[in-house]
Amino acid sequence: MNIPLLCVALLGLLTIAAGFRVSLARASSGIVQGYPDDPAHTLHKAARAHGNTVEYAPVIALLIYILGAYNPPLWLLICMVLATAGRYLIWLGLLLSETLEKPHILRILGSLMTYVFGLILAFYLLYVAVI
Repeated sequence: MNIPLLCVALLGLLTIAAGFRVSLARASSGIVQGYPDDPAHTLHKAARAHGNTVEYAPVIALLIYILGAYNPPLWLLICMVLATAGRYLIWLGLLLSETLEKPHILRILGSLMTYVFGLILAFYLLYVAVI
């Protein structure tokens, strides 16, 4: 199994699923442009979850894809999986929260995982680039 490519595929699926979730929320609410200012509204949460996903998933996917070409060690493969899982957790945390005004545990955990493991991937790529 190719872990880096699996992670890239999962991040691609997440991005598309997040966009589809916005479309479903738009259809059910009848709102075709923008989203309500209410942080508890389903469309608001879906739009922010999608926005957050497209802000981070492409960069994480690119880092994983490039590093995957350099025969990454096991610990780095684990970081790739955890960075990917973090993106799923934050997406779920945004969608499952009662309101975006209050932090959800999945959102917090997903953010932490994105920052920690995303930075590890970025710094390792920097390391690979200079050695």
